[in-house]
Amino acid sequence: MTYEHKTLWDYGKYAPRTPLSGHVLVGVDGSAEAARALDRAVAEAQVRRAPLEILHGWPWARHGTPEPPPGADEGTHSLLDRAHGVLQSAVAQARERAPGQRVTATLSPQPVAAELVRRGRNAALTVIGSRGGEITGLTAGSVGWRVAAHCASPLLVVRGEAAYGWPEHGTVLVGVATDLDTEATRFAFEEARLRGARVRVLHACAVPVPAGTAPAAGADAVVRRRAAVPGRAVAALRGKYPEVEVETDTVWGGATQALVEATRAADAVVITAHRRHGRRLGPRLGPVTHALLHHAHCPVLLVPAP
Repeated sequence: MTYEHKTLWDYGKYAPRTPLSGHVLVGVDGSAEAARALDRAVAEAQVRRAPLEILHGWPWARHGTPEPPPGADEGTHSLLDRAHGVLQSAVAQARERAPGQRVTATLSPQPVAAELVRRGRNAALTVIGSRGGEITGLTAGSVGWRVAAHCASPLLVVRGEAAYGWPEHGTVLVGVATDLDTEATRFAFEEARLRGARVRVLHACAVPVPAGTAPAAGADAVVRRRAAVPGRAVAALRGKYPEVEVETDTVWGGATQALVEATRAADAVVITAHRRHGRRLGPRLGPVTHALLHHAHCPVLLVPAP
């Protein structure tokens, strides 16, 4: 593990000399939720054999100032000391969890949401917590929410029972809206391969049948096509991942309720990050993504749509 103490005010010396690529990026803010996210990020970096970058934003960036104002008072310097302390504590935590892990610690002068999105573009995975402080909050307009709405590479939001290290089900759940959700499905297979887990592919379809029942034999062609969606979604992947056990399910009902309930028996849920674009608000998360980020019983992996 490498970590260098950087010059106090010189951001250039506090950032990696060359941009990282294929790494695991995690945001920390000193909260307990961020500490759990860091634990998960360390594990993700180890299983991927990838470098880990720990990011903390300058404490005054939230006020629109990228660096301490001239003649900064004692309180500002105290904030800077705290920022250093947050990073140093995070590095020590990572060192304790994985002594041989390569780690880069970055203190950014930019607003932290934008910096997580920017640095995450070349990352194999970005990791954030689901509740708590400046980075981990997932309320509308929060840093975490903005990262989820704008991330250009896979994002892991650490929440649910698995965030505390228990229980393990040996299952990676992937929700598919259509058989074109290929990136999310491929990512789920790769996650399962890395962990020796199985994949459960779940497609939810609302059809006019009694609650809790499947369409009767001889249902129309539309219903049959919808029932075949999860099988088609994994058809090209079965041969590429012969070691991964696959289960495909179509649930006749609302996607939100079905996926949230299915997360009770999963170690992670993978979905495509479908976004809606408003004229003034920018990208907005879809209702299923919104529900999982707030109610899933396991970590949520968002894979941006191509």
